[in-house]
Amino acid sequence: MSLFGTLRSPRNLVFGTGQRAALPGFASTLGRKALVVTDERLSAEKDFRVLIDSLKAAGIDVKVFDQTIAELPLGCINSALEAGASFGADMVIGIGGGSCLDAAKVAALLLSHGGRASDYYGEFKVPGPVLPLILLPTTAGTGSEVTPVAVITDPDRAVKVGIASPHLICHTAICDPELTYSCPPGLTAVSGADALTHAIEAFTTVRREPTGTIAHEHVFLGKNALSDHYALLAIQHISASLKRACDNGQDFEARQRLMFGATAAGLAFGTAGTAAAHAVQYPVGAMTHTAHGAGVAVMMPYVMEFNRGYCEPELAEIGQAMGLDIKTASLEQQADATIDAVAALFADIGIPRTIADLGVTSGQLPQVAEQAMGSARLIKNNPRPLELETMKILVEASFGGNRDGLRADSRLRKAS
Repeated sequence: MSLFGTLRSPRNLVFGTGQRAALPGFASTLGRKALVVTDERLSAEKDFRVLIDSLKAAGIDVKVFDQTIAELPLGCINSALEAGASFGADMVIGIGGGSCLDAAKVAALLLSHGGRASDYYGEFKVPGPVLPLILLPTTAGTGSEVTPVAVITDPDRAVKVGIASPHLICHTAICDPELTYSCPPGLTAVSGADALTHAIEAFTTVRREPTGTIAHEHVFLGKNALSDHYALLAIQHISASLKRACDNGQDFEARQRLMFGATAAGLAFGTAGTAAAHAVQYPVGAMTHTAHGAGVAVMMPYVMEFNRGYCEPELAEIGQAMGLDIKTASLEQQADATIDAVAALFADIGIPRTIADLGVTSGQLPQVAEQAMGSARLIKNNPRPLELETMKILVEASFGGNRDGLRADSRLRKAS
């Protein structure tokens, strides 16, 4: 197959300690009335007030909306929209974790094009550019600052829904690791695990034939040379820093590498997409109300075992990027070691082992499988084709903690 690469990314991406000071310089080129979307905890912090004051000093009027809450229920979006519309905002700035950044994206969309969020669910439903967006993450996890998707909790839907469009990619992303230094260990763990899962799934997604129209047919178009580069970069930095950052929040080198890896993972999956681990997490998260990062991390080792017959060389490359001493081992042994290392890392930072540990009951397993299959944009990216019966196998293994069974099944398939 010919060398092919695509990257969906912001116009400006600035990374580094202290770079939040660049905010007013970028904002002053985009407008004069900024809706700033954040949450109550962040709006009370000194660093946030300094940022707001710097915008005002640059001649920008500011309206702060600080009522964003985790998992982003639709009501948050509506309230942010009302705040921005009454203020006459001509740009939107998101500061916070993934929910704050996604809320800023959808607010910018609705302020530009009107209607309801539900009008844009799915892929390529956004008709054109949204209000200029600047995003500053305060966690090292979702990668939302560089991706073309926003995820919402809609009370009329059983699971979370996404709006996916290149128009949602922000104008400028400013990633300052100092904004993550106060992130507590538990949040550091689940957000960092989310980022590693993004990178692994992006690197192991299906590789599609690069037709001349592929970038217009799929928002998330599968693995390619550019997404692979950022995925491996992310895996290298996250695997080396995640445990350190959880153990010691004042390990500034680890904090920087973790955020760098999370942003690189966002660049990878923002083009390539994610797959089965995320598809299963959507119903699991809705049923158990557990953190998204914990849910995808629980699923990741099982998904790697389930898919290994279709991506074993990629699993070996992941292990090498993690720094495992496996180059002289067989391909099968390299894949084994990689999956075991991912599972061990997640266990070390407190990620539960099974979806049963998250609160899923045996009676809910058929519903989990059925609803997971409803995430078409994720299912189509999985390297191993998924149908309801094979999804049930994956879900049941993740409930019972049966990675060995998936491994044995993959070896049987390989032998036959």
